[in-house]
Amino acid sequence: MANGDVTQTTITQAPEYLRPGIEKFLELSTAQAAQPMDTSKFAPSVVGLGALQQQAQQQAATQAGLGTLQFDPKTGAVSGVTGTGVAGFQPFLTDAQTTLGGVSQMITDAASRTGPTAYQAFESPYQTAVRDATLAQFDEQAKARRQGIRDQATALGALGAGRTGVQLSEYDRKSDMDRALLQAQLNQAGFTQANQLAAQAFGQQAQLAGLQSGLANQQLGFATTQPQLAAGAIGMAQGLGQSDLAYRQAVLDAQQGANRMAAFEPIERLARFGQGLTGVGGGLGSVQTMTGPAAPTPSPLAGALQAGIGAFSLGKLFG
Repeated sequence: MANGDVTQTTITQAPEYLRPGIEKFLELSTAQAAQPMDTSKFAPSVVGLGALQQQAQQQAATQAGLGTLQFDPKTGAVSGVTGTGVAGFQPFLTDAQTTLGGVSQMITDAASRTGPTAYQAFESPYQTAVRDATLAQFDEQAKARRQGIRDQATALGALGAGRTGVQLSEYDRKSDMDRALLQAQLNQAGFTQANQLAAQAFGQQAQLAGLQSGLANQQLGFATTQPQLAAGAIGMAQGLGQSDLAYRQAVLDAQQGANRMAAFEPIERLARFGQGLTGVGGGLGSVQTMTGPAAPTPSPLAGALQAGIGAFSLGKLFG
């Protein structure tokens, strides 16, 4: 240094009355820095799935034909599936298939009610007995009338004897024709009745087949509509589950925020204490002009105070 050179040095000196406060600040800062902070109470975390969401997932699994879902007790997430299930629409589809099988059988049965021999299945079991009894009665009556002709001829004696053979021959011819006509009428009546019954049975069977086919179509419609209705119900359950999840997540976030504030409260309080010391000390510094090559040594307490306040301010900032 040349003679006459002047060196101007700015030094920081803590007022004497602040020394106890600065020493206390350093003591508290050292103790606070040595104390580890438990961040587990405010570490970011996500709430697990709730009962509503799990129920919605189970409904969706059931609709898809899966088994029973297993949920993790901690996270609430699906951890596995046990057993097997039946899709929600499957019962309606199975019923429709069964019903259509019945329709096929009814059509086959209806077809058997047609054709030239279809009436035979509907003939009355008493038809033959009625016909035979009617013809037997006719034969009795014919026999009595034939005997009447003989008796009349006997009463006339020789006068009627010549004509008796002719009368009996004519009567037998006409009686046989009447008997054949009566038998044909009886057969026709039985056929007509049986044929009408066969036609009615065909109509009824065809009508039943139509109704059964309509039922099958309804069941197929149910099989198509059921997934749509189930999807709506599952969507509503999922919406409720999302609302519940959002609420529980908000509660957890608020609790974590409170835990964070509680953890950093001593640090913030200590920082405010240090800031108060610097405010009282007017910045803890003064400007002095010194002559000579040697510069005064800054106060270690003042430097520590400045460093401590800076460190705690950073801790507050990044906390």
